[in-house]
Parts: sequence; C-alpha cells; structure tokens
Amino acid sequence: MTQTNVKNYVLLLSVFLFVFGCGKDNDKKTETSNKSAETSVKEVVKTETTNKSAEQVSKDTAKTNMKIPKKQKKEIPEIKVTFVELGSVGCIPCKMMQPVMKEIEEKYKGQVKVVFYDVWTSEGSPYAEKYRIRVIPTQVFLDENGKEFFRHEGFFPKEELVKILELQGVKK
Repeated sequence: MTQTNVKNYVLLLSVFLFVFGCGKDNDKKTETSNKSAETSVKEVVKTETTNKSAEQVSKDTAKTNMKIPKKQKKEIPEIKVTFVELGSVGCIPCKMMQPVMKEIEEKYKGQVKVVFYDVWTSEGSPYAEKYRIRVIPTQVFLDENGKEFFRHEGFFPKEELVKILELQGVKK
C-alpha cells in the first residue's frame, strides 16, 4: 500500500468509527433501560426530589451572593455557563472530549462548571432522558439560570467550544 492509500484508509476508518461508534443503536440496552425505568420509577422520583435542579442551585447561589459585601463579591467569580457532557467512558469520541473538558474546567474555573454523565450507566441514564440526547457525545450548555442556550452532538473541538463560551460572557 502506498502512503496515500494508508492515509485514506485511516481517515475512512476514523470517520466510520466516529459516525457509527457511539450512537444509540443497541436495542437490547434500550429494552433493558425501559424495563429498568418501569421498575425503578420510585428511585428516580426519590432522586429527583432530593437533588436540586440547576435552576434552583443558581437561585440559591444568587441569594448567597446578595449577602456578600461588595468588596468580597468581586473576588468570587460567578458561574456563567454549565457545560454538560453526555457520553460514555467506552465511546471513542467521548474519550477524545475528556482532555477538552479538563482544559475548559481548568482555564475557566469559577466561570464554567463542567459536568460529565456516563449515559450508559444506571446513574447517568436518567440524564440521557432528561436532556433527550440522540447520540453521544452530546454537549449541552446551560446559562447562569440553568436554561439551555446551545447544544452540540459529536466531538466538539476546543476552539469552537471556546467561541460558544465567549458569546455567553465567559472571559479568558
């Protein structure tokens, strides 16, 4: 094989894995998930009632920030965006997102909250339903009030992700 053929083969294989590797194509998992959902409705309801919604957390944070003197308030950064990554540890494009998520979390600490849910686990599957994802990875961006303002499916390059954050007022 020539070097060009090898490159074309690798490119074709990468595109194939990316497109077909991490979709919700496993009917068995869906059936199992549906049965589990029926039998564990009480657990989900209990979890939902004990966990505060993102909107409630934002309201609580806003109330807390109102009590801080003006001198100190400038020192405490506000979370402007919550970056929710819905994927799985067994998904190739999801694994490719891990370093991007880590870098965003470190670079924009205090302005961006990064959250990862493994939707192929019992703990993460309710979030797949909550955010109505179709493929993984899916990135959902919530504003400071917990309201979704942007969504992306598939691998999301850091440069494009940063543009979305900056449009929401996040500074470098």
